[in-house]
Amino acid sequence: MFPDIPALRQWITQSKEAMSAEMGGSISGVNESDHQVSMRDGHEITCRVYKPEIPSSGGSPLAVIYHGGGWCIGGLENEELLCRLLTSKLGVICVNVDYRLAPEHKWPLAIHDSYDATKWAAKHAGADPSKGFLIGGTSAGGNMTAVVAHLWRDAGDKPAITGCHLMIPAVCWQVLHRIYASCHPPQFMPEAYKKDCTSMEQNKDAPILGQKAMDLFSDNYIPNVEDRKNPLFSPLLVPTGQKGLPPSYFQICGMDPLRDEALIYERILREEQGIRTKVDMYPGLPHGFWSIAPKLKVSEKFVEDSVKGAEWLLQQK
Repeated sequence: MFPDIPALRQWITQSKEAMSAEMGGSISGVNESDHQVSMRDGHEITCRVYKPEIPSSGGSPLAVIYHGGGWCIGGLENEELLCRLLTSKLGVICVNVDYRLAPEHKWPLAIHDSYDATKWAAKHAGADPSKGFLIGGTSAGGNMTAVVAHLWRDAGDKPAITGCHLMIPAVCWQVLHRIYASCHPPQFMPEAYKKDCTSMEQNKDAPILGQKAMDLFSDNYIPNVEDRKNPLFSPLLVPTGQKGLPPSYFQICGMDPLRDEALIYERILREEQGIRTKVDMYPGLPHGFWSIAPKLKVSEKFVEDSVKGAEWLLQQK
């Protein structure tokens, strides 16, 4: 029997805590504090702020991180290792966002929370965004990174976001025709790119994230199929296009149903809009592998690449 949301929540918490412990646990030189931040509807969420113990005399860059978990599972423990490393190694002030989860809180609430938390972070985290202002996330968090980047650009919000860190992101909802053969729902990937989308079929039974898990998460987060073409869920489809977005760093897994949409999105940014991008690929590895097998050398490499990629983004501002 496929696990349900409560079982998956327990599993991901245990996995992330084990990964963090395996890769170093708490890191010296980093101060951590929790802040209750009001959202647009008056609800408060927790934002955990990571600061260097010795503040930079010239001000610290800012990074806002949204965790993964299919919009339904996960929490602050998901990205605590990345935040600690960015703070200790790069002197970045990080804000780890504990947005509300589905099915209790359905789409687009997680987007609203992430956007509102980012606005709070830009003003109140104690960073100097003129030194660099990154947003980033894993999987569902990568999805929200892309969505927030578009919202920020279209609203003309200041300070400007200077970089996006997109780890195994979901950017355009797709389905397998064989599953929905009786109802023929719309395939939302633009026609020009459909021929390059094979990973959804190739990796439908992949470990960690396969078709069953994707269906469970999307059905709980955004149950109306027609809503899934909304750019607040499928940012590749935003009507204002990708022009003017920040430089972007991608980490993409080869055995991942989301592989090809991430590659297409990167290509649109780089080839069609001239946006600077950097890509690290992990051939033959499934979605989120580093959390499940932290002792693997390639898992250590993924984490090291995450820090190097953030450093590259800071150099692009």
